[in-house]
Amino acid sequence: MNDIAAATALQPPKKRHRNLAQGVVESITASITGGQLKPGDKLPTESVIMEMHGVSRTVVREAISHLQAAGLVQTKHGIGTFVLEPQPAALRISPDTVRTIGDVLAILELRISLETEAAWLAAARRSEAQLAAMGEALQRILDGGSVEADVQFHLLIAQATNNRYFVDILTDLGTTIIPRARVNSAQLAHDDPAHYLERVNREHENIYNAIARQDQEGARAAMRTHLSNSRERLRRAQQEVSPVNVS
Repeated sequence: MNDIAAATALQPPKKRHRNLAQGVVESITASITGGQLKPGDKLPTESVIMEMHGVSRTVVREAISHLQAAGLVQTKHGIGTFVLEPQPAALRISPDTVRTIGDVLAILELRISLETEAAWLAAARRSEAQLAAMGEALQRILDGGSVEADVQFHLLIAQATNNRYFVDILTDLGTTIIPRARVNSAQLAHDDPAHYLERVNREHENIYNAIARQDQEGARAAMRTHLSNSRERLRRAQQEVSPVNVS
């Protein structure tokens, strides 16, 4: 399939997505599962996908990274990105099932066990390029506190473990890994939004700094503190408004 035909096979999302990269991922995934794009087909170029979806090159590259982690595509440097043969179905956690504060708390419990070890491994195994990418994502968090940058920061830590299964699980969870993507944590906890973001930003900085100095125990502790604080903020909120539907 040539670039023009592949571009025709990709249908832009029909609604606005909270995460632009996730919208591109969903569009390409739908084209693959629907048979418009078949194993061996080459995806359109980054420029074509950017124009189709009205997104930046950074968003396209993040989407391709998610698709690679999901085992849907493979990029051959200097040649292009190609659709892979489908793999057997795996255990998946659908974001549609995360509907209440209790559900978000359950996800946080999973993340505490998963991401504290991911941070520990990332501190030992990260490359300078991976650290630089984390630093860029951290700066975007500090500049505006966007959910997309927050998701990317955690995903980059998973990638720095050099263990694809950490990446697979976090990619599968998508924006559900960030509680404020599902609920207004600051509002529910009666917290000042500026103070809330300042605290969360400082927690992210502590994680990054420990990974940067390759302090494995420090990285593990910083990640546990960050996720445990998120859990406690939501627990306090749940006591006041439970049960609450956050979908």
